[in-house]
Amino acid sequence: MLKLSFLLIGTRAFRERWYILCVVGALLMAGAFYLAFHAPAGLVVLTGRAIGVVFLLMGAGNLLQFFSQIRSVRGAVALARAICLIAAGAFAIHWPAHAEDVLAALFCVVFIADGLGRIGVGLLLRLPDLRWRVTYGSVQLAFALVFLAGWPLPLERSVALCVGLIFAFRGWLLMRLGLLFRKLDEDSTILHLPMFATRGWYARSPDHAEAATATVAFPMIVHVWTPAGSADVPHRRLLLDRYIAAVNADGMISTGHSSLEMPPSLYISHYPAVEMDRSGGDFVGALRSTAENDVPGHFQPSYAEEAAGWCEADGRVEFHNYSPRQLEAFWARYQQDDTYNLTNRNCSVVVAQALDAALEGALATRRPWLQLLTLLTNPEIWVGALIRARANVGTWTPGLVLDYARTLARIVERGEVSRFESLARFARRLGLVGPASRARPSP
Repeated sequence: MLKLSFLLIGTRAFRERWYILCVVGALLMAGAFYLAFHAPAGLVVLTGRAIGVVFLLMGAGNLLQFFSQIRSVRGAVALARAICLIAAGAFAIHWPAHAEDVLAALFCVVFIADGLGRIGVGLLLRLPDLRWRVTYGSVQLAFALVFLAGWPLPLERSVALCVGLIFAFRGWLLMRLGLLFRKLDEDSTILHLPMFATRGWYARSPDHAEAATATVAFPMIVHVWTPAGSADVPHRRLLLDRYIAAVNADGMISTGHSSLEMPPSLYISHYPAVEMDRSGGDFVGALRSTAENDVPGHFQPSYAEEAAGWCEADGRVEFHNYSPRQLEAFWARYQQDDTYNLTNRNCSVVVAQALDAALEGALATRRPWLQLLTLLTNPEIWVGALIRARANVGTWTPGLVLDYARTLARIVERGEVSRFESLARFARRLGLVGPASRARPSP
């Protein structure tokens, strides 16, 4: 969440006041340590209620988005998020008696599932940071055992410890960002910082960041062929077909495809030079990110030719607030190497990188601290950060890219309906206020 927020705002605004991030981070870590080991039970409950209020506000924001898009799929997703956030907030505020057992059990389930998932995916895909994944996952499993055993900490302190760890991690990340900003050259891109360097995905990002512009001549368009939308699938499996792969009528596995276009001449589409039609056994072996699965790649010339030779994309997202020069610089560096890897250097990985490069600094403003606070309270930034986290656990897929692009568009596009306008529209539907003015919006 923090990394995505700083990416969209840009580093220029924070580089000169890097020490503020360090101070805030240090205060968060000190407060987290006190909360975890020394805070009285009343303070722990008060902290939980404060978190509950934040959840309620985020849920209210999603509810307003639902009212503004009540008949769309996006509105249904917003309603689901609103229900979950409001329920979590209400539970945290009205903390029931003896709820520590329930919370500890929930934390155990989350730690065990995430820890086993990280270790399992790392071993299956043979990812470059496998050692770190195994270590991190093992620590999560150890915490789950501590919660289950109630030793060396009593059960009522385990919840406080977990909440404290969450705050401590955020504080450490802020301190690290502040120190890195201090050493960052002027106009350097944030994508070259070590925290973005995992997997080598951003090694070919532009050296310098330039401001995005809302007056571009052509939109930046993300095209996505989801696995189920690009194959004849006789039996649907909702989550697998949407986010991982689909099996067509011939028993072959389709993973879909992603591309990015900036008319009239820039088209980013990385594809294996030789078509890979794989059965189940071959597909599992091809998932490993090791060099043995590197194959020569091919860069498709244009969306028109790609669609004519295959089919039209079933997902499309447009951006008008981005930096064309950063996008061109990224693509010029990326296409110097055509190596394709199904897990670590595929069509969706390059599109996600291109989006990050083109949107860096898209929300730059004269009040960066206020912008940062606004972003951190925006539910969409939480969704975008969650999608990035899921991709980092495994890899980028067309389904994840489509969700990520839609989320970023809702954040950075200036024409997006604000929460206040959503509330006004809902009030007009109920007849609480008069009709809106028909005056033209200012350019």
